Amino acid sequence: MDIIYSSLLVGALVLYSAGMVSGFVYLFKPDSEARPWSKIAIQSGFVIHLLAFSWRCTQAQTLAVSNLHESLSFFALLLALAYLLVTRKNQLPTLAAFTSPLLIIFTLGALLTSKAITPQPPILKSFWLPLHVLLSFAGNAFLALGCGGAVMYLIQEHLIKTKKIKGIFRKLPALQRLDELNYLCLRLGFPLLTLGIISGSVWASFAWGSHWSWDPKETWSLITWLLFAALLHGRMNSGWRGRKASLLTIIGFAAIMFTFLGVNLLLSGLHSYAH
Repeated sequence: MDIIYSSLLVGALVLYSAGMVSGFVYLFKPDSEARPWSKIAIQSGFVIHLLAFSWRCTQAQTLAVSNLHESLSFFALLLALAYLLVTRKNQLPTLAAFTSPLLIIFTLGALLTSKAITPQPPILKSFWLPLHVLLSFAGNAFLALGCGGAVMYLIQEHLIKTKKIKGIFRKLPALQRLDELNYLCLRLGFPLLTLGIISGSVWASFAWGSHWSWDPKETWSLITWLLFAALLHGRMNSGWRGRKASLLTIIGFAAIMFTFLGVNLLLSGLHSYAH
Protein backbone atom coordinates (compact mmCIF):
# COMPACT_ATOMS: atom_id res chain seq x y z
CA MET A 1 0.00 0.00 0.00
CA ASP A 2 1.43 3.38 -1.01
CA ILE A 3 1.71 5.51 2.15
CA ILE A 4 1.78 8.82 0.28
CA TYR A 5 -1.30 7.98 -1.77
CA SER A 6 -3.27 6.71 1.24
CA SER A 7 -2.24 9.74 3.31
CA LEU A 8 -3.50 12.10 0.62
CA LEU A 9 -6.85 10.27 0.48
CA VAL A 10 -7.13 10.42 4.28
CA GLY A 11 -6.39 14.15 4.12
CA ALA A 12 -9.16 14.64 1.55
CA LEU A 13 -11.55 12.63 3.74
CA VAL A 14 -10.75 14.78 6.78
CA LEU A 15 -11.37 17.97 4.83
CA TYR A 16 -14.64 16.66 3.37
CA SER A 17 -15.69 15.77 6.92
CA ALA A 18 -14.81 19.28 8.07
CA GLY A 19 -16.97 20.60 5.23
CA MET A 20 -19.89 18.49 6.40
CA VAL A 21 -19.55 19.57 10.04
CA SER A 22 -19.32 23.28 9.19
CA GLY A 23 -22.19 22.87 6.72
CA PHE A 24 -24.50 21.43 9.35
CA VAL A 25 -23.36 23.95 11.95
CA TYR A 26 -24.34 26.73 9.59
CA LEU A 27 -27.62 24.97 8.79
CA PHE A 28 -28.79 24.53 12.37
CA LYS A 29 -27.31 27.58 14.08
CA PRO A 30 -28.77 30.84 12.73
CA ASP A 31 -25.94 32.99 14.08
CA SER A 32 -23.13 30.67 13.03
CA GLU A 33 -20.12 31.97 11.09
CA ALA A 34 -19.46 28.54 9.56
CA ARG A 35 -20.89 29.49 6.17
CA PRO A 36 -17.64 30.12 4.23
CA TRP A 37 -15.71 27.31 5.88
CA SER A 38 -17.74 24.48 4.39
CA LYS A 39 -16.88 25.45 0.82
CA ILE A 40 -13.26 26.19 1.71
CA ALA A 41 -12.94 22.76 3.32
CA ILE A 42 -14.44 20.97 0.30
CA GLN A 43 -12.28 23.03 -2.06
CA SER A 44 -9.15 22.10 -0.09
CA GLY A 45 -10.26 18.48 0.02
CA PHE A 46 -10.67 18.52 -3.75
CA VAL A 47 -7.11 19.80 -4.24
CA ILE A 48 -5.68 17.09 -1.98
CA HIS A 49 -7.88 14.47 -3.66
CA LEU A 50 -6.72 15.62 -7.09
CA LEU A 51 -3.11 15.17 -5.97
CA ALA A 52 -3.95 11.65 -4.78
CA PHE A 53 -5.62 10.81 -8.07
CA SER A 54 -2.70 12.21 -10.08
CA TRP A 55 -0.29 10.14 -7.98
CA ARG A 56 -2.39 7.03 -8.58
CA CYS A 57 -2.47 7.64 -12.34
CA THR A 58 1.31 8.01 -12.32
CA GLN A 59 1.70 4.74 -10.46
CA ALA A 60 -0.80 2.92 -12.73
CA GLN A 61 0.57 4.64 -15.88
CA THR A 62 -3.00 5.15 -17.10
CA LEU A 63 -6.25 6.81 -16.04
CA ALA A 64 -6.84 5.15 -12.66
CA VAL A 65 -10.43 3.90 -13.02
CA SER A 66 -9.91 0.16 -13.50
CA ASN A 67 -11.32 -1.25 -10.25
CA LEU A 68 -13.78 -0.54 -7.44
CA HIS A 69 -11.32 1.44 -5.33
CA GLU A 70 -10.32 3.74 -8.17
CA SER A 71 -13.91 4.21 -9.36
CA LEU A 72 -15.15 5.20 -5.89
CA SER A 73 -12.31 7.68 -5.50
CA PHE A 74 -12.78 9.14 -8.99
CA PHE A 75 -16.51 9.60 -8.51
CA ALA A 76 -15.93 11.48 -5.23
CA LEU A 77 -13.33 13.66 -6.95
CA LEU A 78 -15.70 14.62 -9.78
CA LEU A 79 -18.58 15.19 -7.36
CA ALA A 80 -16.43 17.66 -5.43
CA LEU A 81 -15.54 19.37 -8.71
CA ALA A 82 -19.21 19.52 -9.75
CA TYR A 83 -20.08 21.12 -6.39
CA LEU A 84 -17.35 23.75 -6.78
CA LEU A 85 -18.38 24.58 -10.37
CA VAL A 86 -22.09 24.89 -9.55
CA THR A 87 -21.49 27.02 -6.45
CA ARG A 88 -18.93 29.24 -8.17
CA LYS A 89 -21.63 31.73 -9.21
CA ASN A 90 -24.56 30.35 -7.20
CA GLN A 91 -24.32 31.15 -3.51
CA LEU A 92 -25.80 28.02 -1.93
CA PRO A 93 -23.93 27.54 1.36
CA THR A 94 -26.40 24.92 2.63
CA LEU A 95 -25.66 22.65 -0.34
CA ALA A 96 -22.39 21.62 1.34
CA ALA A 97 -24.33 19.87 4.11
CA PHE A 98 -26.10 17.71 1.51
CA THR A 99 -23.09 17.07 -0.75
CA SER A 100 -20.30 16.36 1.74
CA PRO A 101 -21.92 13.15 3.12
CA LEU A 102 -21.68 11.60 -0.36
CA LEU A 103 -18.08 12.78 -0.66
CA ILE A 104 -17.31 11.13 2.66
CA ILE A 105 -19.08 7.87 1.80
CA PHE A 106 -17.30 7.42 -1.53
CA THR A 107 -13.88 8.52 -0.30
CA LEU A 108 -14.15 6.30 2.78
CA GLY A 109 -15.33 3.45 0.55
CA ALA A 110 -12.23 3.93 -1.58
CA LEU A 111 -10.01 3.82 1.50
CA LEU A 112 -11.63 0.60 2.74
CA THR A 113 -11.37 -1.31 -0.55
CA SER A 114 -8.30 -2.96 -2.02
CA LYS A 115 -5.78 -0.44 -3.36
CA ALA A 116 -3.91 -2.95 -5.51
CA ILE A 117 -3.30 -1.65 -9.01
CA THR A 118 -5.17 -3.80 -11.53
CA PRO A 119 -3.42 -4.18 -14.92
CA GLN A 120 -5.72 -3.42 -17.83
CA PRO A 121 -6.25 -6.13 -20.45
CA PRO A 122 -4.68 -5.07 -23.77
CA ILE A 123 -8.12 -4.92 -25.42
CA LEU A 124 -9.17 -2.14 -23.03
CA LYS A 125 -6.13 0.06 -23.64
CA SER A 126 -7.73 2.66 -25.85
CA PHE A 127 -8.25 6.40 -26.17
CA TRP A 128 -11.94 5.73 -25.69
CA LEU A 129 -11.58 4.45 -22.11
CA PRO A 130 -10.62 7.77 -20.45
CA LEU A 131 -13.11 9.66 -22.63
CA HIS A 132 -15.99 7.28 -21.84
CA VAL A 133 -15.25 7.15 -18.11
CA LEU A 134 -14.69 10.90 -17.73
CA LEU A 135 -17.92 11.82 -19.52
CA SER A 136 -20.01 9.20 -17.72
CA PHE A 137 -18.69 9.99 -14.25
CA ALA A 138 -18.93 13.73 -14.80
CA GLY A 139 -22.55 13.38 -15.88
CA ASN A 140 -23.32 11.21 -12.85
CA ALA A 141 -21.62 13.73 -10.56
CA PHE A 142 -23.81 16.63 -11.70
CA LEU A 143 -26.92 14.46 -11.46
CA ALA A 144 -25.92 13.39 -7.95
CA LEU A 145 -25.54 17.05 -7.04
CA GLY A 146 -29.03 17.63 -8.41
CA CYS A 147 -30.26 14.89 -6.08
CA GLY A 148 -28.86 16.86 -3.14
CA GLY A 149 -30.85 19.87 -4.32
CA ALA A 150 -33.94 17.68 -4.70
CA VAL A 151 -33.66 16.45 -1.11
CA MET A 152 -33.33 20.05 0.07
CA TYR A 153 -36.42 20.97 -1.95
CA LEU A 154 -38.54 18.23 -0.35
CA ILE A 155 -37.36 19.19 3.15
CA GLN A 156 -38.06 22.87 2.54
CA GLU A 157 -41.47 22.12 1.07
CA HIS A 158 -42.36 19.99 4.10
CA LEU A 159 -41.24 22.70 6.51
CA ILE A 160 -43.34 25.30 4.70
CA LYS A 161 -46.42 23.07 4.69
CA THR A 162 -46.07 22.31 8.39
CA LYS A 163 -45.29 25.99 9.11
CA LYS A 164 -42.09 25.22 10.96
CA ILE A 165 -40.45 28.56 10.34
CA LYS A 166 -37.53 28.14 12.73
CA GLY A 167 -34.28 26.19 12.62
CA ILE A 168 -33.12 25.00 9.22
CA PHE A 169 -36.07 26.69 7.49
CA ARG A 170 -34.24 29.98 7.88
CA LYS A 171 -31.14 28.77 6.05
CA LEU A 172 -32.50 26.64 3.21
CA PRO A 173 -32.86 28.49 -0.12
CA ALA A 174 -36.27 29.38 -1.53
CA LEU A 175 -38.10 26.60 -3.35
CA GLN A 176 -37.65 28.32 -6.70
CA ARG A 177 -33.87 28.49 -6.26
CA LEU A 178 -33.73 24.81 -5.33
CA ASP A 179 -35.82 23.89 -8.36
CA GLU A 180 -33.50 25.96 -10.55
CA LEU A 181 -30.51 24.13 -9.03
CA ASN A 182 -32.14 20.81 -9.84
CA TYR A 183 -32.77 21.89 -13.43
CA LEU A 184 -29.24 23.29 -13.84
CA CYS A 185 -27.66 20.02 -12.71
CA LEU A 186 -29.95 18.10 -15.07
CA ARG A 187 -28.98 20.32 -18.02
CA LEU A 188 -25.30 19.85 -17.22
CA GLY A 189 -25.37 16.18 -16.29
CA PHE A 190 -27.68 14.68 -18.90
CA PRO A 191 -25.67 15.71 -22.01
CA LEU A 192 -22.48 14.42 -20.38
CA LEU A 193 -24.17 11.14 -19.51
CA THR A 194 -25.44 10.87 -23.09
CA LEU A 195 -21.97 11.47 -24.52
CA GLY A 196 -20.57 8.95 -22.07
CA ILE A 197 -22.95 6.27 -23.32
CA ILE A 198 -22.23 7.12 -26.97
CA SER A 199 -18.46 7.04 -26.45
CA GLY A 200 -18.83 3.73 -24.59
CA SER A 201 -20.75 2.33 -27.52
CA VAL A 202 -18.04 3.38 -29.96
CA TRP A 203 -15.37 1.92 -27.66
CA ALA A 204 -17.31 -1.36 -27.41
CA SER A 205 -17.37 -1.59 -31.18
CA PHE A 206 -13.57 -1.39 -31.31
CA ALA A 207 -13.00 -3.65 -28.28
CA TRP A 208 -15.66 -6.34 -28.77
CA GLY A 209 -16.92 -5.83 -32.30
CA SER A 210 -20.41 -4.69 -31.31
CA HIS A 211 -21.83 -1.29 -30.36
CA TRP A 212 -24.33 -2.80 -27.91
CA SER A 213 -24.46 -6.26 -26.32
CA TRP A 214 -27.16 -5.79 -23.65
CA ASP A 215 -24.58 -6.37 -20.94
CA PRO A 216 -26.21 -5.68 -17.49
CA LYS A 217 -24.24 -2.44 -17.18
CA GLU A 218 -25.36 -1.30 -20.62
CA THR A 219 -28.97 -2.21 -19.89
CA TRP A 220 -29.08 -0.30 -16.61
CA SER A 221 -27.24 2.64 -18.17
CA LEU A 222 -30.02 2.79 -20.74
CA ILE A 223 -32.68 2.62 -18.01
CA THR A 224 -30.97 5.46 -16.14
CA TRP A 225 -30.66 7.50 -19.32
CA LEU A 226 -34.37 7.01 -20.10
CA LEU A 227 -35.36 8.18 -16.60
CA PHE A 228 -33.43 11.41 -16.94
CA ALA A 229 -34.50 11.85 -20.57
CA ALA A 230 -38.12 11.65 -19.41
CA LEU A 231 -37.40 14.16 -16.64
CA LEU A 232 -35.74 16.60 -19.05
CA HIS A 233 -38.57 16.20 -21.57
CA GLY A 234 -41.14 16.75 -18.84
CA ARG A 235 -39.38 19.89 -17.65
CA MET A 236 -39.02 21.33 -21.13
CA ASN A 237 -42.40 20.42 -22.58
CA SER A 238 -44.83 19.52 -19.80
CA GLY A 239 -43.99 22.04 -17.12
CA TRP A 240 -42.69 19.50 -14.60
CA ARG A 241 -41.37 21.43 -11.62
CA GLY A 242 -40.99 21.25 -7.89
CA ARG A 243 -41.97 18.10 -6.03
CA LYS A 244 -42.49 15.87 -9.09
CA ALA A 245 -39.14 16.83 -10.59
CA SER A 246 -37.40 16.38 -7.22
CA LEU A 247 -38.85 12.91 -6.69
CA LEU A 248 -37.87 11.81 -10.20
CA THR A 249 -34.37 13.19 -9.66
CA ILE A 250 -33.99 11.10 -6.51
CA ILE A 251 -35.29 8.00 -8.33
CA GLY A 252 -32.83 8.72 -11.15
CA PHE A 253 -29.98 9.02 -8.65
CA ALA A 254 -30.94 5.65 -7.16
CA ALA A 255 -30.71 4.19 -10.69
CA ILE A 256 -27.27 5.80 -11.10
CA MET A 257 -26.06 4.18 -7.89
CA PHE A 258 -27.38 0.77 -8.90
CA THR A 259 -25.79 1.12 -12.34
CA PHE A 260 -22.52 2.28 -10.78
CA LEU A 261 -22.26 -0.17 -7.87
CA GLY A 262 -25.13 -2.66 -7.80
CA VAL A 263 -24.65 -3.96 -11.32
CA ASN A 264 -20.87 -4.20 -10.97
CA LEU A 265 -20.96 -5.97 -7.62
CA LEU A 266 -24.06 -8.13 -7.92
CA LEU A 267 -24.28 -9.03 -11.62
CA SER A 268 -21.66 -10.55 -13.90
CA GLY A 269 -20.76 -8.93 -17.18
CA LEU A 270 -18.11 -7.15 -19.20
CA HIS A 271 -18.11 -4.22 -16.76
CA SER A 272 -17.70 -6.18 -13.50
CA TYR A 273 -15.03 -4.78 -11.23
CA ALA A 274 -11.91 -6.74 -10.58
CA HIS A 275 -11.54 -7.05 -6.81
